[in-house]
Parts: sequence; structure tokens; C-alpha cells
Amino acid sequence: MLNLLKIEWLKIKKYPAFWWMLGIVALTYPGVNYMAYSFFKGLVNKKDMSGSIAQSLLGNPFAFPETWHSVAYFSSFFTMIPAILVIMIITNEYTFKTNRQNIIDGWSRNQFVTSKILDVAIISIVATLMYILTAAGYGFRLNSEAQGSWQEGITYIPLFLLQTFSQLSLAFLLGFVIKKSFIALGIFVFYFLILENMLLGILKWKNLSIGEFLPLEISDKLVPGPMFFSKFDEEGYSKAVTIINEHVIYTILFTTLIWFICYRIYAKRNL
Repeated sequence: MLNLLKIEWLKIKKYPAFWWMLGIVALTYPGVNYMAYSFFKGLVNKKDMSGSIAQSLLGNPFAFPETWHSVAYFSSFFTMIPAILVIMIITNEYTFKTNRQNIIDGWSRNQFVTSKILDVAIISIVATLMYILTAAGYGFRLNSEAQGSWQEGITYIPLFLLQTFSQLSLAFLLGFVIKKSFIALGIFVFYFLILENMLLGILKWKNLSIGEFLPLEISDKLVPGPMFFSKFDEEGYSKAVTIINEHVIYTILFTTLIWFICYRIYAKRNL
């Protein structure tokens, strides 16, 4: 396992797209949260009564301990960026036939798929580290406004990691099956941005709860909207938090199924 990890790291670190995508994530996660923070400050800094009301209702979602939740939520909108990198990594294996070379060099088919799990894990961990740095940065900067210690709310760190790994695994499966980078990217972006949201809207309109089991929604439920979104719907927020543990199980099962499918496909695929 350690040898596979070393080999995959050697591949990734020499891959320019990895560093480009890392740079984009490094800019995007702080950037989108800065936009959300600026909007929040614009509300509470108003000189009239509305500013005072907003402050009393919202508190400070970017101070400890709420920063872990708020930053996880806003950052999760951009999982698509590392997902693009995952698709490019697996489709390049087929484009340049390095997957076949790995087998010729003595790897088993299972080892190849395991090495791809490590790729996805590395990228998920890097994305999570970016999230941690962003959340902690806001938290410590606004520490004087904190209502709790920094340790509170850190359960969102493993939840964000699991959510990211699950969604990147889905992106991997798509690239793994299709093998063509442009087609796989197009399908994933369309589904991520449009199709699933459209399906969710239709299912909610028809009052069908099955929408929470759509491929991305399963893990999206791990990081519900922050508390300040739900000041007028505390019952809805409480329900969203309550089902997190259920969706941890669903997400693990779904992600395990994805990788089981990958192992089965590659065991029978003609190289």
C-alpha cells in the first residue's frame, strides 16, 4: 500500500493540472467564503435598526464555533473543481495507456484500482486541508466575537472529508467508465450544476423524500445549511442536523458501492 501511495504521488506531483487545480481550490475556497462573509458584514453593519436585528438573529457565522459549519457549507459548492482533476487523472491513464503499462510492470488489476482510491483520497485530503485553513483563518481572526471555543464544531472536518471523498469517487466512476475526458467532464458538470438540482426541485414539488438519495444529495446532507440560514425554520434545521448520522452511513455504503463497481469493471475489462 505504501509503495502504491509513493508511486501515485510521483505521478500526481509531476502532473501540472494537479498544481493548477490546487491553486484554483486555494483561491476558490477562501474567495467564496469571503464573498459570504462580506455579504454578512454588509447586513450587520447597517446603521439603521435592520443592522441590529440582523446581528441579533445571525450572530457571527464565521467566528468559532460556527465557522467550521459555515465554511464547510460554502466550500462544498465547489467540489466540482477537484472532481474535474479526478476525471482528468483517470482518463489520462487510458489516453496515454499508463494503466496498461502498470499491469505489464507487474501490478495486479486490484492494485491499479487501489492506487486510484489513493489518488482520490490525496485530493480529498488536500481539499479538506484548504477548508480547514480557511475556516480556522476566519475563526481565529474573529476570535473576540466567538461564542465558543475552537474545538466546538470540528466534527464538520471529517464530515467535509467524507462528503468530498464520496463526490470525487462518483466523478472517478464516471471518468473510469467513459474513459474520454471531454465527455466525462461534460456529463459531470451538467449533472452537478443542473440535472440533480432540477430533479431535486421536481421531487420536492411532488413531496417525495426520495430526492435525498440522489447520488450527490446523499453526501450533501452531511453538511446542511448553517444555523443562520434557519433562524425562521428551527424545526427544519433540527431535522437536517438529526439525519446527518444516517447519511454518514448512506454515504459510506454508497461510496463503497462505487469502488466495488470499479473493481468489478476493471477485473473484466479488456486492456
